[in-house]
Amino acid sequence: IKKMQFSGYFLIVWDFIRYARENQIPVGPGRGSVAGSLVSYAMRITDVDPLQYDLLFERFLNPERVTPPDIDIDFCMLRRGEVIDYVTSKYGRGNVSQIITFGTMAARGAIRDVGRGLDIPYAEVDKIARLIPQTPDATLEKAVQRVKELKEAARSDSPYAQLIQVAQQLEGLVRHASTHAAGVVIAPRPLIELIPLYKSTKGEITTQYSMTDLERLGLLKMDFLALTTLTVIHQTVAQVKDQVGVTLALDRLDLNEKETFKLFCEGKTTGIFQFESSGMRDILRRLQPDRFEDLIALNALYRPGPIQGGMIDDFIGRRQGQVNIEYEVAELDEILKETYGVIVYQEQVMQIASKLAGFSLGAADLLRRAMGKKKKTAMQAQRKQFLSGCQEKGIPAGKAERIFKLMDKFAGYGFNKSHSTAYALLAYQTAYLKTHYPVQFMAALLTSEMSNTDKIVKHLAECKEMGIRILPPDINASQLDFLASGKDIKFGLAAIRNVGESAIRAILRCRPKGDDFTSFSEFCENVDLRVVNRRALESLIKAGSFDSLGYHRKSLFEFLDRAIESGQKAQRDRLSGQKGLFMAPEMTSAEGPVRDIPDAGEWPDRQKWTYEKETLGYYVTGHPLRNYTRELEKFSKFSTLDITEEISGQEVSVGGMITGLRQLRTRKGDSMAAFELEDLSGTVQVLVWPNAYKRNSQLMENDVPVLVRGRCELDAKGEIRLLCSQLFHLDTLWDTVVQKARIRISLPSLDSEKVSQLHALVSHHQGTCPLEFELLQFKEYRIRVIPQEDLLINPVPSFIQEVEELFGENSVALYT
Repeated sequence: IKKMQFSGYFLIVWDFIRYARENQIPVGPGRGSVAGSLVSYAMRITDVDPLQYDLLFERFLNPERVTPPDIDIDFCMLRRGEVIDYVTSKYGRGNVSQIITFGTMAARGAIRDVGRGLDIPYAEVDKIARLIPQTPDATLEKAVQRVKELKEAARSDSPYAQLIQVAQQLEGLVRHASTHAAGVVIAPRPLIELIPLYKSTKGEITTQYSMTDLERLGLLKMDFLALTTLTVIHQTVAQVKDQVGVTLALDRLDLNEKETFKLFCEGKTTGIFQFESSGMRDILRRLQPDRFEDLIALNALYRPGPIQGGMIDDFIGRRQGQVNIEYEVAELDEILKETYGVIVYQEQVMQIASKLAGFSLGAADLLRRAMGKKKKTAMQAQRKQFLSGCQEKGIPAGKAERIFKLMDKFAGYGFNKSHSTAYALLAYQTAYLKTHYPVQFMAALLTSEMSNTDKIVKHLAECKEMGIRILPPDINASQLDFLASGKDIKFGLAAIRNVGESAIRAILRCRPKGDDFTSFSEFCENVDLRVVNRRALESLIKAGSFDSLGYHRKSLFEFLDRAIESGQKAQRDRLSGQKGLFMAPEMTSAEGPVRDIPDAGEWPDRQKWTYEKETLGYYVTGHPLRNYTRELEKFSKFSTLDITEEISGQEVSVGGMITGLRQLRTRKGDSMAAFELEDLSGTVQVLVWPNAYKRNSQLMENDVPVLVRGRCELDAKGEIRLLCSQLFHLDTLWDTVVQKARIRISLPSLDSEKVSQLHALVSHHQGTCPLEFELLQFKEYRIRVIPQEDLLINPVPSFIQEVEELFGENSVALYT
């Protein structure tokens, strides 16, 4: 470090991390290759002992490759700005700046911008823009070639030819400048003397050079990253201290505790950093990890390359003794024993080159880089040096060649062990908290995702699975954030849509000290109605926040305008010194207070639930699927909870509600869709390809109850999803899915009265489903009767129930 003149760099990093720790600002245990530095560990820049986990310093700072070290630091999401403010204060506002980043015109954006400039009606421009596929490599040129409608629009005689031509010329050009999410530059003297600066419309100063240009100039650039997981851990620890009286020291945990690993082995890792995806949960159940090193390996392996290359299956097979582990030479055992003979880490490639071919670790890092980037010229030179080094160590040429090919094969997949170790530590800490303090952990997790309704719904489903009750929002009991309360969690008011943090804080300030709001009138008289405006009040009512005061939501909603007007008047009177009255004074009786809001009754259940979903993202007092219990029992063979990697490739039927619908287009411009199917146990991703989309486009709306038939498969990330082949509305399920109905009748019990009743039932439930009969004389003697003239019925639950009352339970068989 001293030789390469980076001592000052380390001290700068040490200083602002010291400041963060002394001010209780959560700092990550390390990020990237810096975790391989013992000096960083000794200075508490990182929290991972590199000696314990065989992490290599040369992977971080290579004396044979003179490039500046790169120390990226994770901070608490909420307090990262305080650390940047400290650095700015210490080194001078003129010497410190955040870094610019440039947004370029993408294909769709270019069409919309040019359309605006050419004064083409928005609806027409939007129609053209939506024809462009939403894929990472989508360009206008490719889209015009592949999408028939775009090709026609681009013809010279088309009214949209100029639109597409100009948009193609502008595509890829810089559209706007913004501030880089993490980058900060620190200079020894005012930056204005070194580089041009940029002032945004908000008055923020950033560099005018991008991050890459700054590095080429030799300026000191650092990444101050905001990591939500650190905030979750910090808030969990704080709640545990306040509510349980335990001060946790997460840096001194036993990293091989059985209870915590039980959570990993069961795949109950929703909310666990880096381990919460469905694909990872399936792998955990298969692997059954029981030591910290297994988590490090999985963190490194769970990426598209190793997944598609079969490395994870190989790793699991070797660990469980299903695959023999053989080494070309005994020296490989020492290096690869931890990962059961599989080259998982970049550091292992470096260790093999060092141990077998006598490379210095610096030279081994150069070999690792050449292999990773597949540079042919460099690879040929490195191969020659490796084979020569192995020969000097007495390793036969054939074995050395095979080892080099093995290294070359896995080097492209190899992951930075230092980074994987540091992040596995964070994963273990979150798993420990979820295991031992589940209510506090889930409350902190919900708080961290309050702006993301999809994540909230997912975590609420996890709470239900864990047996944690979520108390609905309450204007008197709820706080800004989700908070643990015994074995329950109080809903955080800030998670209610259209309310906003400033409105919630205004409400909390006005709560009667040591008491509760006793009426809606008192609430409106006291809160600042300029901040807690009509829109916020509507959302609070729809979410049920005032239920504890004894009102019907519909009554409050219909009385809202008068309540606001009276509340505003009461506040004006109070300011002018007059005695404020809110309509009439609230009277009391033996039964309690007489409410000042006229009772207009309550909304129908369906409307009430819809408003709950609208404001909270989930259903509280009921669920629309409760109305389809019989349909789901009969036709939904799986729940979303059952859709796991273990049934990949199988055809399934799952019922639920369409949520998070996204209308998409293929590369050819064909319409398709993706959505989350939500049932009472959770959600699963559904993909609807063009053929299925054409047949079911009328059902493509959010909150539609459907039955999805399709095949389970793993996507490129190892996530399970459902490829939809058929879609049915739950309201019409009995008539559309059932292909045939059969009634079983015992002849000895049949009489004329039952025949008449059956005839009336069939006449009353006419539909499109063929009906036949099975007559039972004795146990062994059955006659199947197919009417000459089609008897067509609608086999709805009421029909089935009445028939079974006549002929016994299970006397009706449905065939789909």
